Amino acid sequence: MAFTVLVTEGLDPAPAAWLAARATVLTCAHDQPAALAELLPKADGLVVRTYTKVNAPLLAMGSRLKVVGRGGVGLDNIDVPACRARGVEVVYTPDANTQAVVEYVLGLMLDAVRPRVTMPDNVTAAQFHKMRQECIGRQLDQMTLGILGFGRIGTRLGRVARAIGMRVLVNDLWPEERCRAAVEYDFEYVDKPTLYRESDVLSIHVDGRRENRGIINAAALAQLKPSCIFINAARGMLVDAAALAAWSRAHAAKGAQVILDVHEPEPPPAPGSSTAPGSNQTGPAFPCGAEGASGNAGGYPLYGLPNVRLLPHLAARTPQGMENMSWVVRDVIGVLEGQRAQFPAP
Repeated sequence: MAFTVLVTEGLDPAPAAWLAARATVLTCAHDQPAALAELLPKADGLVVRTYTKVNAPLLAMGSRLKVVGRGGVGLDNIDVPACRARGVEVVYTPDANTQAVVEYVLGLMLDAVRPRVTMPDNVTAAQFHKMRQECIGRQLDQMTLGILGFGRIGTRLGRVARAIGMRVLVNDLWPEERCRAAVEYDFEYVDKPTLYRESDVLSIHVDGRRENRGIINAAALAQLKPSCIFINAARGMLVDAAALAAWSRAHAAKGAQVILDVHEPEPPPAPGSSTAPGSNQTGPAFPCGAEGASGNAGGYPLYGLPNVRLLPHLAARTPQGMENMSWVVRDVIGVLEGQRAQFPAP
């Protein structure tokens, strides 16, 4: 084979077979530094996903590297300037999991407002009518969705929300004219204070640039409705976890809910530890007796809160979404063959 490509976080079968027909493929796990040090000097291309940190020290080991392919939407784990300084092109898959994430966020919204309990076998009349009396949800078309970040995912989420009948508020770095030109539906372009103040549901979809770290902090949270449903399926670093935990505690009795699919770090520290990975509870504090966390304490301040639901980074985890991300290999081989990349890093 003319090229050698190192893969550190796996590929779906079809893209893997396609790559293997065009290059010598080496594999090692992202958390095996000795193997990385051995194999990187042999690689013309590197394919990663979420947890391989492509930074200056790693690049220094890859003297032959010409291209890094990130199977995913963001480039948070790729030091793009460091790559460019070494003449290494970066490619990615910006639209690979848009549909998967949008459907997932919609499901989280419905989980939060429409309790669905399973009727037990041989249900009694008293149980049956009790569940019907207690399990009364809310309609999304009576609610306002705030979208912070109006890129591929934010715009498609807005389209779905408008189709359901929700009022949609939008805030983005891009000016209003550019945001309106990107979609065919109506929305309200507002400043952040208005977005925070008027949203019944706030879903964030901004990128991982440095200035967005902790964008949801104590000052932002203080502007939210006490009954707001806050959803983050974008990046863990966008949220000040301690401030969010304090807000959740303060407003639990008023209906506040927090649903997080992403965390920093991943996995978050286990209960009772500041470093070890751990797992979390069964779900948010929905009506009808759904149980929340068990009250664990530890390094991650969001553990143990009954109105907080923590999920293990599942938004993009559909077969199609994962395969789409793996097709970053097309651009990797294209660059190695001297072609212009279809999806270069911005």
